[in-house]
Amino acid sequence: MKRYETSYFFREGIRGIFLHGFMSFAAIGVIVACLLIMGSFSLLAYNLNELIGDIQNSSEIYVFVDESLSDAEARSVGTRINQLDNVDISTFVSRDEALSQFGERLDGAYSALIEGLESDNPLRHRYVVRLIDAAQMAETAAQLQTVPGVDQVNARVDITENILLVRGVVNTVSLALIVVLLAVSVFIISNTVKLATFDRREEIAIMRVVGATKRFIRWPFVIEGFLLGLTGAVAAFFLQWSLYSSLSRRVTEGLKNIAFVQMAPFDEILPGVLLVFLLVGFLVGMGGSLLTIRRFMKV
Repeated sequence: MKRYETSYFFREGIRGIFLHGFMSFAAIGVIVACLLIMGSFSLLAYNLNELIGDIQNSSEIYVFVDESLSDAEARSVGTRINQLDNVDISTFVSRDEALSQFGERLDGAYSALIEGLESDNPLRHRYVVRLIDAAQMAETAAQLQTVPGVDQVNARVDITENILLVRGVVNTVSLALIVVLLAVSVFIISNTVKLATFDRREEIAIMRVVGATKRFIRWPFVIEGFLLGLTGAVAAFFLQWSLYSSLSRRVTEGLKNIAFVQMAPFDEILPGVLLVFLLVGFLVGMGGSLLTIRRFMKV
């Protein structure tokens, strides 16, 4: 593409935006609204996935050793536990350590309940098992039950399954909204360019009669759609940044006593959000223009 053609295309594209100022403003507004809604649900899904991932990573199975085993035999059970495919790490907790931990959790008023139990400890040796994939907790719990020396396995399979269900629902809803909002954005851009093209249909017909190429006619409208999409994407990005930062501060202040409920800092996800917004703006603007202008290329 020659330099003078490029400058001409951009001038005509900008002129088209101001020529239909209200529709252009409406198109940018719709793009901003769609991107904000799409971005907000995507960021919600991202943070929920991170939170659920943290909860899954902290999901543990408690494996109680047969109390008839000696201390040495109880410690040897860990070797067989660690050989299971889905076991990340297992930590041995002796009955004395378990009693001590239980005592630390009791208030001072109830600490007398464990006095004298050191010589007659009712607790058992156990292993705290952390998994590689929490989705396989039920299968891993069944495998642990078959390990020689294991007496009982405590695994909160129901909680893990509910967490995975929530993650699946959030991801599905977010994906559906993204698809719908992208379609709406393309429709609005298409109608904006269609209006501009319809008003200039006679001019386009004359240009085609005198020999103007389809590329020469098409590109100003494509540039117009591109600029509309880019403007909407940039505006939506800064609004999303402001909204996310404000919400993040409120969540941090309101839930500061809950350590695991934290939103990801926007600085960490800024490059990805900016790239997605620009890409969506580009595709919506260019795609809407190209889909529309093809209908008006016949004399």
